[in-house]
Amino acid sequence: MLPEQHQIPVKGVTSKDWNPESFWYYPWGRSGTHKGIDIFAKEGTQVVASTSGLVLFTGNISMGGNVVYMIGPKWRFHYFAHLRESKISKFSLVNAGEVIGLVGSSGNAKGKPPHLHYSIKSLFPYLWKYDSNAKNSWKRMFFIDPGKFILSDKENLK
Repeated sequence: MLPEQHQIPVKGVTSKDWNPESFWYYPWGRSGTHKGIDIFAKEGTQVVASTSGLVLFTGNISMGGNVVYMIGPKWRFHYFAHLRESKISKFSLVNAGEVIGLVGSSGNAKGKPPHLHYSIKSLFPYLWKYDSNAKNSWKRMFFIDPGKFILSDKENLK
């Protein structure tokens, strides 16, 4: 099994470059609930893999624009969206910190400040996250707060 690293996926940014309250924010446009965080940076800033993994898809989809989708340790899917361009190909093995794309504003981020939308989805549900009173709580059981994930490694707190 690959070791799970925790790295901020945009070069040169800090936790001040995203809103920690935006994860699982509702309502959020056409997607309903915001299932990740938006990390703001200058157009063209390097986007790096936040952990090691296998790239499953790279291409363009309507809402995400130019995206990279990879599977990492613990069967977690990492989704990088709104890229200006991808710098990696499908079925590539990547290490944490390896450049996979550039920050942009593609997809439904067109006309908005450049940023990376980053989300993490688990293949298996985290049952303890279920809250019968919360909107879309059953879906939330499959998602991990990416802000907490990338800052859980003390090296990223510098």
